[in-house]
Amino acid sequence: MSLVDLIAQADERALAASGLACLDRCVPLLGGDDEVLRPLWASLVEGHDWEQRLTKARSELAAGEGSEAADAECTSEAEAARLARRMLEAVPAEPSADALRRWADACSVAALQIHRLLDPAADDAPVAARREGRTDRMPPLVAAELRRQVTVLELVTDHGAGGLRGALDVSTEGRRVLRAVVSRRARGRT
Repeated sequence: MSLVDLIAQADERALAASGLACLDRCVPLLGGDDEVLRPLWASLVEGHDWEQRLTKARSELAAGEGSEAADAECTSEAEAARLARRMLEAVPAEPSADALRRWADACSVAALQIHRLLDPAADDAPVAARREGRTDRMPPLVAAELRRQVTVLELVTDHGAGGLRGALDVSTEGRRVLRAVVSRRARGRT
């Protein structure tokens, strides 16, 4: 099943986890620490306090705005940081199914685009084609992000709240990879 199909069929929890995981993997571009979104993950398990925890996370990430990659000289990093910032701004305060589906879909596209911008290998295929399952000659960073997105949706769809721990682990791995890419690119500029 394609990523587009998985998002179309996902329930509210899986959609929230999908969007949150995409955002979580992009935290290095927002200047945030690795734990900044952890309370939102907890909200998915507990089923309450989403709006309050979202407000707190936005506030903490706004404090790191000056250190984000948007200040970098590299235009691809600046664009990646802008896309990550838009993901954060678009998180629905009221997590309804329709709002979460739109957000998860937009986060999916943005996260793939971010990884595409930061991948040194060229990718001529549109992001939409990748999300629909056309993966031939996909650059490694983009391919790994696509796999993570599919895995998060499958874990939460198949296991409900029990799949959230695995989804968080997948997201943590992806965040480490993106942090390493951003760090390597920064070293390359010096």
